[in-house]
Amino acid sequence: MKRLLAIAALLVSSACWPAATITIVNGDPAGIGFNDPTPVAPVGGNTGTTLGAQRLNAFQAAASKWGATLDSSVLIRVLATWDALPCTDTAAVLGSAGALEVFADFPGAPQAHAWFGKAETNKLLGLDADPATPDVRARFNVNLGQPGCFTGSPFYLGLDNQHGANTDLVTVLLHEFAHGLGFQTYTDDQSGELLAGLPSIWDYFLLDTSTGKVWKDMNNAERAASAVKSGKLVWSGVRVTNAASAVLQAGTPVLTILSPPAVAGVIQVGTAAFGPPLGTPGLTGEVMPVIDTPPDLGLACAPLSVVNALAVKGKIALVDRGLCTFVVKVRNVQNAGAIGVIVVDNVAAAPPPGLGGSDTRIVISAVRITLEDGAALKQAIAARTRMHSGLFANLGVNLALRAGTDVLGRVLMYAPRPNQPGSSVSHYDTSATPNQLMEPAINADLKHEGQPPFDLTYPLLKDIGW
Repeated sequence: MKRLLAIAALLVSSACWPAATITIVNGDPAGIGFNDPTPVAPVGGNTGTTLGAQRLNAFQAAASKWGATLDSSVLIRVLATWDALPCTDTAAVLGSAGALEVFADFPGAPQAHAWFGKAETNKLLGLDADPATPDVRARFNVNLGQPGCFTGSPFYLGLDNQHGANTDLVTVLLHEFAHGLGFQTYTDDQSGELLAGLPSIWDYFLLDTSTGKVWKDMNNAERAASAVKSGKLVWSGVRVTNAASAVLQAGTPVLTILSPPAVAGVIQVGTAAFGPPLGTPGLTGEVMPVIDTPPDLGLACAPLSVVNALAVKGKIALVDRGLCTFVVKVRNVQNAGAIGVIVVDNVAAAPPPGLGGSDTRIVISAVRITLEDGAALKQAIAARTRMHSGLFANLGVNLALRAGTDVLGRVLMYAPRPNQPGSSVSHYDTSATPNQLMEPAINADLKHEGQPPFDLTYPLLKDIGW
């Protein structure tokens, strides 16, 4: 049996539930974090009368939820502290958690040559693989709500999810505990380097649809490249795929290229805050570029020339981002007779953000696509005539696609470009609707749930062996 060791435990307080026993290991010094004696009033079902007690109650509520969900005869120990994590008034690290040790090739492992987190290893072994070391390490931001750190907006410590404008601590805990239970890869998503030469169990299910390879079969460079392929990195586990049809909303906004065959397929889009929203069956038309700025750019920041206006009239206009606002571009091509707009980004980033702005005069739909996808479309129409490109597309909501899946119903994983260390690969994609617990950011509408019909966290844990 192989293992990698991190750090040891401190003080213990525990709580038990039917399916698993989860213990919160209090690693805070006197007067700090869980031991903070500041008096507080009970809130949202949290009956603690000190700040420290309320924090511990929230931790135990999240532990109770996962304890009732999981199946393990072995104590699960979470070493937790409240620390000064990076924070400003506009951005903050709320918390983090992960496995303290990982193990491979142990008796009963469902997959040989793969790392498993300690809590899952213990469950599969039926005993604690290292009684001297807790299973999960968790850190949370002790300064949230203090001056300079989301000033005036601390964690909501109630247990009822009625957090208002504040951040719900129980939701954040459910998210971070899931990472510690195995919702993560132990492979470096920036370099692609395997941990001690072995893939994580995660890497057996992480599929790059552009190459047809799962991560465990790639080399380091291939994994690093795959980690930034937004819309092309999916989870291939059958439990998640099967559950997605009950959890995720049918229909997602996309650009569907119908012809020519060389570029046909579905392209991710960012939708516009102005103009009519995309619908079903959507808008189908021929795509024609605006060319008004050397070299070969179409910024559409001024009324279109006669030649450009004739080219885009009755068609979907392809324009480039830059120099002026999105509403100016769209209004100019609308005035020239275009029926829709595709804005090509001018920076290499993915997924494509939405189009901001407001203009009640705009009556045609617009979307943004990535620089990479735009380059592919431009290459496909390089040999066009003055009036026709032969590139036909549909702008609309594809009801055959669930929000957050690919065309085969596999759930998309978060693979932004550029890479976001700590977020990339080990989360679901932000296109999932309704919002999922394991997206890279905590959304205000999340429920205290990790299972279908609300959420896809537990199905993934089942895929990896829980």
